[in-house]
Amino acid sequence: MAAHFTEEPFPFHGLLPKKETGAASYLTRFPDYDGRGVLIAILDTGVDPGAPGMQVTTEGKPKIVDIIDTTGSGDVNMTTVVELKDGLVTGLSGRTLHIPPAWVNPTGKYRIGVKNGYEFFPKALKERIQKERKEKMWDPQHRAALAEVCRKTEEFDLSHPTPSQVEKLQKEELQCQSELLASLEKKYSDPGPVYDCVLWHDGVTWKAVVDTSECGELSQCTVLSSYKESQEYATLGNAEMLNYSVNIYDDGNALCIVTSGGAHGTHVASIAAGYFPEEPERNGVAPGAQILALKIGDTRLSTMETGTGLIRAMIEVINYKCDLVNYSYGEATHWPNSGRICEVITEAVQKHNVIFVSSAGNNGPCLSTVGCPGGTTSSVIGVGAYVTPDMMVAEYSLREKLPPNQYTWSSRGPSTDGALGVSISAPGGAIASVPNWTLRGTQLMNGTSMSSPNACGGIALVLSGLKQSGIQPSVPAVRRALENTAQKVEDIEVFAQGHGIIQVDKALDYLTQHASLPTSHLGFSVTVGTQRGIYLRDPTLVLAPSDHGVGIEPIFPENTGNPERISLQLHLALTCAAPWVQCPSHLELMNQCRHINVRIDPVGLREGVHYTEVCGYDTAAPSCGPLFRVPITVIIPAKVTDVRNQEVSFTDVLFRPGQIRRHFIAVPQGASWAEVMLTSHSGDVSSKFVLHAVHLVKQKAYRANEFYKFSTLLERGSLTEAFPVLSGRVVEFCIARWWASLGDVTVDYTISFHGLHTSPSPLHIHASEGVTSFDVASPLRYEEVLPTITLKSWVQPLRPLSSKIKALGVRDVLPNNRQLYEIILTYSFHQPKSGEVTPSCPMLCELLYESEFDSQLWMLFDQNKRLLGSGDAYPHQYTLKLEKGDYTIRLQVRHEQSSELERLKDLPFVVSHRLSNTLSLDVYETHRAALMAKKKTNSFTLCPSATQPFYVTALPDDKIPKGTSPGCYLSGSLVVPKSEYGKKADVVPVIYHLIPVPNKAKNGGKEKDKDGDKEKDIKDEFAEAMRDLKIQWMTKLDSSSIYDELIENYSDYLPLHVQRLHQLDLEKERSKRLKEVVSAADIVISHIDQTALSVYFTMKTDPRPEAASIKTDMEKQKSSLLDALCRKGCALADQLMVPPTVQDEAGALATGQAAATQEVVEQVASSSDDTLQNVTKALMDTFWEVQKWAELTESKMLMFSYKHALANKMYGRALKYASKMLEEKPSKENLKNCIQLTRHLGWTHCVNFSENWLPVMYPADYTLF
Repeated sequence: MAAHFTEEPFPFHGLLPKKETGAASYLTRFPDYDGRGVLIAILDTGVDPGAPGMQVTTEGKPKIVDIIDTTGSGDVNMTTVVELKDGLVTGLSGRTLHIPPAWVNPTGKYRIGVKNGYEFFPKALKERIQKERKEKMWDPQHRAALAEVCRKTEEFDLSHPTPSQVEKLQKEELQCQSELLASLEKKYSDPGPVYDCVLWHDGVTWKAVVDTSECGELSQCTVLSSYKESQEYATLGNAEMLNYSVNIYDDGNALCIVTSGGAHGTHVASIAAGYFPEEPERNGVAPGAQILALKIGDTRLSTMETGTGLIRAMIEVINYKCDLVNYSYGEATHWPNSGRICEVITEAVQKHNVIFVSSAGNNGPCLSTVGCPGGTTSSVIGVGAYVTPDMMVAEYSLREKLPPNQYTWSSRGPSTDGALGVSISAPGGAIASVPNWTLRGTQLMNGTSMSSPNACGGIALVLSGLKQSGIQPSVPAVRRALENTAQKVEDIEVFAQGHGIIQVDKALDYLTQHASLPTSHLGFSVTVGTQRGIYLRDPTLVLAPSDHGVGIEPIFPENTGNPERISLQLHLALTCAAPWVQCPSHLELMNQCRHINVRIDPVGLREGVHYTEVCGYDTAAPSCGPLFRVPITVIIPAKVTDVRNQEVSFTDVLFRPGQIRRHFIAVPQGASWAEVMLTSHSGDVSSKFVLHAVHLVKQKAYRANEFYKFSTLLERGSLTEAFPVLSGRVVEFCIARWWASLGDVTVDYTISFHGLHTSPSPLHIHASEGVTSFDVASPLRYEEVLPTITLKSWVQPLRPLSSKIKALGVRDVLPNNRQLYEIILTYSFHQPKSGEVTPSCPMLCELLYESEFDSQLWMLFDQNKRLLGSGDAYPHQYTLKLEKGDYTIRLQVRHEQSSELERLKDLPFVVSHRLSNTLSLDVYETHRAALMAKKKTNSFTLCPSATQPFYVTALPDDKIPKGTSPGCYLSGSLVVPKSEYGKKADVVPVIYHLIPVPNKAKNGGKEKDKDGDKEKDIKDEFAEAMRDLKIQWMTKLDSSSIYDELIENYSDYLPLHVQRLHQLDLEKERSKRLKEVVSAADIVISHIDQTALSVYFTMKTDPRPEAASIKTDMEKQKSSLLDALCRKGCALADQLMVPPTVQDEAGALATGQAAATQEVVEQVASSSDDTLQNVTKALMDTFWEVQKWAELTESKMLMFSYKHALANKMYGRALKYASKMLEEKPSKENLKNCIQLTRHLGWTHCVNFSENWLPVMYPADYTLF
């Protein structure tokens, strides 16, 4: 049966919308104004030069003029210089690199470095490659190895039904191999590909190669120069499909491997300027424009933007003379329009005529949720996200077209200082190109991240037209044209859409018509005190009329001549449509800031939000629309009139798709949380709702007091949520129907307020007080209380061990040679046991765009300098899991003034350690109960206006986490309400300050009975002291003279013989005196009464009065015996193994320095078979002897156990003990040793993975910032 389908063509125009903005009709009208002649900087996660549509412009020029990673995440340290030896170089990975003879290198010197692929792979690619590598490179070989060992074990069992002692060892060898394979599978961890990097100067320019062959065959790899020189790039493997380019800095000391950190940046670039000659319907908005790809998303931080990345990017924007910047990033900011990053952006806009377009943010639907810089910075054009009916069908496959709307999540203005926040809107979704490593050509993404490049591409079309018409556009002129010609969409509030949807064709006409006006290049600064608009939100501000002084100042383009400044004389008309605003009718403006008075009379306005503008027109050219606007927002909050229930209710409220209901409520005094309950009356429609609440607090970002919940309300269902509120302040509560919901629903909802006031808040508890009190009041209603205090982490403050300030490189110089500086602070700390940590710098954290410092970045390293994690402004995003051990943190802070950095040289840093088990503090209702640790508090009901004190006792000393010290503190929370909703919403922070641990008496509290000891003769004491001093020095002197001297008088003194053994067993010359070591060990063993020792250790209790000193002596003897047996065994094993170099290295292992084991070779003919048999027998006897006294896996036994296995060619047992040594002392040499043993066992897949771990776990130096 044939399928029925409509003949309606596919709505291609909805995939990447251009019709609604006028871009499509514009290009029909002006086909050559397609963006040619315009350079757009894309500040994002990086752009893939191999992605569809990213190759050329409509004129055949390279689409991407340069690709730069400004974050430093792709940097490779190339300071190691080497020269060829027989055409070979040893790379830092340990591989031998074959240098092709065809390479031109006049100096003969090569710079080498190494980079772990997973350091710069995008997260999604890393996850895919990890899975593929395990399936292809590990699993098949591992299964085969396991099957082989199982088969051998089965054969052995069949052929040895009653095994001898030696045969049991052989069986143990097979069991060890089986256990090791199981352990390797369990501990499997993929280090990822490790790439050697080679750099040289060919006499003309720097050339670089990344060893993508991973085997040193550099002839198979692509030679690249810096991308800008010839737009070259290469691909990292057919599986990865990750395209990369390179840049070379600092005279070859740094190589930057540039890849895309995510799909976002390529998608954004494709929307703005993708070009498909064969499929024009897939083109971006401005297919003729070129792109400067600037990667500002740091791969180390999961592509989070950094100050370093942004400021370097703006330097490149200015250097390349970019016309436009698209920035589809942003964060909530504590205060708008300030901070070092915003200053640098503003400088580029005002002094270098760069138009900066940015996403407004995806944090709606509440007001004042615009992000920084898009919605909070005067110099930036902030773009909101709009969805059209065609997009709904083509991109989202909705069953029916809905009216056009703003996306629910598109951030809303105004900015907290009164500016409108959103300038214009554009379509906020597209199916566009993504990088090749995603293994797809296109992808749907939505967000203001997509609306910004759509608008940016539209502006590129306008600039292209202006340039080709001979008109030099200025930033203020273009912005004014965009805002004055944007199309307002009915039923979408101004805070969401700004001035409307961008209209490309109308903007060009506007600019062309008004190009000759004296105001065409002027900008205007509008200030209301320190604000940029009038925003009345606090209830006290709307009780009566208020006057506001507004400053208007003309802003001239950079390098405007003085005669032009003098001649400016504007006759302005001021208008405002709102009857509740009074303003002057005219203003005469010259080259200075003039002030006008605006009166706002909010009395009588209905509840809710009201917006208007005072607009300034040039009376000589009224047709060009407002030259400036003074935004005015007034919010009249609702009061809770139901005092008894403390709630506001709304019944039978109809919600159409995408509809938003806003409520501004003055929170009742004493309220601390609110509960909202929704009930649906619709029996046939389930619907998605966004519940969003925001408090605005001065100098705090909206996110500091925000509640957001995406919920599904089922047919005739109900749901309840709770969120914290601030007593006496205005809260905005939004109920928004999701933009893509179909059908209408009718809903009842109630917002009820609850309150428990805890004092003090936050609660600080000092352990020295013993008992600490806090009060709880219930101001509003009857509330059930059950106070519980939970401590979840302990916080360790650190001070820097060192600090160093220096000037940065050529990438870090602002215009006019303004050099940037860095300070690097080094901290160290001990992790007492495995657990999660969150490092942060309290003075700088939570500040990014608004920070007065350029940037902050910390890196955490283990004791081998391996990078384990990084973080910057938002510590909660960067929690790390650490094993027990010592760690180093390096913090970099950057600024233009080195004097500002000087102030940070003692900057504190903190590490928050998450407790493996939370700690609870006991809470009591009376001081007496707390003091006596009697009856703890139970739940009870507090009456309205009642107050109840509670008492908290200190933590028992045995509960204090290991590793803490005075200065550290515990952090957690106090939850007072008993109700489930109250527990979620009403949380008081708790800080528990620690004090020194109790003093413990020394010597178990027993003082030695000195009187009981007979006083020794002073000469005897001196003689013994001299003897012991000489014995101590024996190992430092390579001579037997001291031993020969002392043996005459102290032949039975055990420490003398032990020290002689240690002296002979030193690494130096050890291989030449192995027989002497055996003899010395036998002397030590002969001086220990093993029978007496074994009898002592079988005793359950020792009743003798001197039992403690006897125990000490016996334990020393046992330790000396085991030490002698192990050293003897090691020396015997080394005699069985040649060449001598192995014995030397094995000796190095014995003294704690690990070494790679060479192939074990049969004893050569220089020793007779009898001698060999004697040594073998002695070794086996020693082996059984050791096991009488200790386990082979004990720390001190490991070296002997390992060497015994090695001498017997039992590589499985040897690897078992070598692995244990590696666990106890992680080092590069110990790991190499394990790799060599794994190679003997034939497990090449394990060898390959382990060899890649070597440069990752043991780098030569700290990772570059």
